Amino acid sequence: MNRPPLASELNLCLCHSCGMACDMTDEPHECERCGAPLHRRKTNSLARTWAYMLAALAFYVPANLLPVMNTKMLGSGDDSTIMSGVLEFWAHGAWDIALIIFIASIAVPGIKFVALTLLLVTVQRDSLWARKERSKLYRFVELIGYWSMLDVLVVALVAALVKFQALGDIEPRPGILFFGLVVVFTMLSAMSFDPRLIWDRERDKERDTEPQNPQDEEPMDEVPSH
Repeated sequence: MNRPPLASELNLCLCHSCGMACDMTDEPHECERCGAPLHRRKTNSLARTWAYMLAALAFYVPANLLPVMNTKMLGSGDDSTIMSGVLEFWAHGAWDIALIIFIASIAVPGIKFVALTLLLVTVQRDSLWARKERSKLYRFVELIGYWSMLDVLVVALVAALVKFQALGDIEPRPGILFFGLVVVFTMLSAMSFDPRLIWDRERDKERDTEPQNPQDEEPMDEVPSH
């Protein structure tokens, strides 16, 4: 059964900004519709994805160990980390808020680290395992990436609203800066990964198994015996 042609075989390139299939006959550098840069493949995809993910992993440690905000009530202040804030909300009965902060600030970055590592390792090993599922996993990583900013937005909003001088005050602490860097670098890591690498080995295998000459598939006529 003949497979459908690839975009590269039709000399087409998909614009990652507007989704237009651009004709690459004259090797254009920009999309004719939106002006975004065109590239057949993401440059140094694996190296950049590893670099961004390892940088995010390095910032993930101080983001969870350092305090993210300081709460002052009637003159007495207390620093709180992400996890201590989750436990405090849970202890006061606000389990829904605690669950949201835990998922957005701890679970989501952890899932992204595991998923990106899985994608990178399987691609580098030329694995044919669960290609369709890995493509869906990549789209899932892209989808949940933006929700990691929820904790940063909560701290920024609370710090801006709670300003009662001597009665009460909330100030951000260095931990929230590191957490913001974690979110940015994990998003850059996901954006740098080229999901087409998942399917390259299968395409190469299909090319290798295709007959070089169409006549090879036709049965040879029997030689008449004398």
